[in-house]
Amino acid sequence: MEKIKLHGFNNLTKTLSFNLYDVSYTKTVCDRKAYIEYIDEEYNAPKLTGILENVTQIIGANILNIAVQDYDPQGASVTILICEESEPPAHHPYNLNPSVVGHLDKSHITVHTYPEYHPDNGVCTFRADIDVSTCGEISPLMALNYLIDSFDADIMTIDYKVRGFTRDIKGNKLFIDHDITSIQNYIEQEFLNVYQMIDVNVYQENTFHTKCKVRNFQLDDYLFNLCEKDLNEKDLKKITNRLRNEIDEIFYGRNLPTLY
Repeated sequence: MEKIKLHGFNNLTKTLSFNLYDVSYTKTVCDRKAYIEYIDEEYNAPKLTGILENVTQIIGANILNIAVQDYDPQGASVTILICEESEPPAHHPYNLNPSVVGHLDKSHITVHTYPEYHPDNGVCTFRADIDVSTCGEISPLMALNYLIDSFDADIMTIDYKVRGFTRDIKGNKLFIDHDITSIQNYIEQEFLNVYQMIDVNVYQENTFHTKCKVRNFQLDDYLFNLCEKDLNEKDLKKITNRLRNEIDEIFYGRNLPTLY
């Protein structure tokens, strides 16, 4: 595709908001505490910083500043201020379009984590919110597959929005500078096979929304300090229903009738 000739700086703002959820079942209060501690350690500020540094490299930017914070009793936040890189990013396995580089003004990448749990039914949920916001021709969608692969989530809510406008050399406004009909266009096939996906897009507003729920439910994948073979039939049904209920409520964004 022929490169669009612009009048001045490309100041379109592209923001990818990536919300992911991991669901687990803990049998006892001690197990619940251990799960929260495990999540807090697995996704602490240094680990999250490394993930965001890789995102910065994938989209072709430089780091200007990093702010990190681990919280008590749990959770962490990382914010990275970024600017354009003078050379195009090197080829990366998650980079679907390595040629998309250009004028990137100061922008940012952030992540916040939220471990939490149900007060009495044993279900624990870990949530991470990631925002990648860029100005110019560089698109945060280039890092989408890397982020999906980094967290191995049960549910994901992905939003992509292009804001503002830039002008071509004739003065005409351009409200978007690339083709997109769905966020799914940028997700690799191996991940499309793993998740059930629903789109809600507003094309007139350059707003794209995709919800993802893991297709295959294997109970052992959701048990913390517990194995399926150690449970009786009644507990298997109860725990399975609780976990499926949690996953469906997050995916559909509303409380549903309990199945137990």
